[in-house]
Amino acid sequence: MRCMVIVKATEDSEADVMPSEKDLSEMGAFNEELVNAGVMLDGDGLRSSRHGVRITYSGDEAQVVDGPFSETKELIAGYWVWEVGSIEEAIEWARRIPFNHGESVEIRPFHEIEDFGEAVTEEFMERQARMEAAIEEQKTDG
Repeated sequence: MRCMVIVKATEDSEADVMPSEKDLSEMGAFNEELVNAGVMLDGDGLRSSRHGVRITYSGDEAQVVDGPFSETKELIAGYWVWEVGSIEEAIEWARRIPFNHGESVEIRPFHEIEDFGEAVTEEFMERQARMEAAIEEQKTDG
């Protein structure tokens, strides 16, 4: 099961306060443990919302609003993508995240192709395969 572990923003992350050397070292060791266990597929920190934009869609219109955004509790400061056997395993890994500044995470499983049922056609699967191949090619070319 793939899941996204969403690191919620804090006042410090929204103020662009960077982690200390100790915090980075502890997180690096944790990430290395995740990688060595075959759990971590991706992950990174995000800049504060003042560096971002929010796009809202209504009919044919797309409205762009520049950050920062006011509701810190609704913002994301970073993420991991993990491959785990169950949500319980993800929770056990998450309990070990070396946070110590009031951070919190949300764990959300990805949809699997089976979740979409009959809407998944042969044409859809062929398109998916082409896109996945193109992404892999871009990774090796980059």
